[in-house]
Amino acid sequence: MLVGAHVSTAGGLVNAHARGVEVGAQAIQVFNQSPRMWRPTRWKDDDVAAFLELMDGGPIGAVVIHAVYLVNPASKDPEIRRKSIASLVHSLRMGDAIGAVGVVLHPGSTVGEPHGEAMARVGEALREGLSESERCPLLLEDTAGAGNTLGRSFEELAELIELAGAPERLGLCLDSCHMLASGFDVRTPDSLAETIGRCVEVVGLKRLGCLHVNDSQTPLGSNRDRHAPLGDGQLGRRGCAAFLSEPRFEGLPAIFEGPGVEGKAPAKVDIDRAKELRQSGVRARKRKRAAGRA
Repeated sequence: MLVGAHVSTAGGLVNAHARGVEVGAQAIQVFNQSPRMWRPTRWKDDDVAAFLELMDGGPIGAVVIHAVYLVNPASKDPEIRRKSIASLVHSLRMGDAIGAVGVVLHPGSTVGEPHGEAMARVGEALREGLSESERCPLLLEDTAGAGNTLGRSFEELAELIELAGAPERLGLCLDSCHMLASGFDVRTPDSLAETIGRCVEVVGLKRLGCLHVNDSQTPLGSNRDRHAPLGDGQLGRRGCAAFLSEPRFEGLPAIFEGPGVEGKAPAKVDIDRAKELRQSGVRARKRKRAAGRA
């Protein structure tokens, strides 16, 4: 597992890489443009080249792009839909350019429109985005289940993948805070294992491409997306340790998005805590296996 952090790209990709190294991240997540503006950001060729050189054999093992929050591939509004697809295509092309392991996308909201029609529109948008890019995977993020958001269950995520034609480049990003908020009890190793087993059964393990490891301010089934510092929320230390040590997550980037213990963006203290929780979870699993053999 690559324990990582969401970092700012202010000043360019090279600066984002430096921020990741500074906090001790093994993976980084970035926005490829301002998260609340439609205007695309195009990284300069020399910045991309220098970033790729830093990534080659460096301490950062993976980079993830998060699509901007404005994107709603389920929207019926022609202007919102046009802008959403254009932004998605831009994100995927930037992912191609920098070798990202994926672009994380919120599946969108029906905005009160019929559910089936909204799902079909998402499928069409995903097809278009992937057809207009080359290699970068597109990872649908599970949602907390607020309002009319899509992607709150494994079955719904699997349906979106099928509606997009089930391409190999389409996968999942699982967020621990969202899972708890949408009603999945992931607070212990056993309950998490059962939940991930269901995910594997419905969607498939090979589609899992990234993790967001965030604690939750709100309880199980709250349908509210409110992050907390790792170990300080409703997941608690045990839940975060379980998530960070789940065997089927090995090799994946696990991004802490914040806010951290300082109330701001992820800092070194947060990544150190994530690594400590992971080790705690691994040790607990080893003790349980040893006790089972005794």
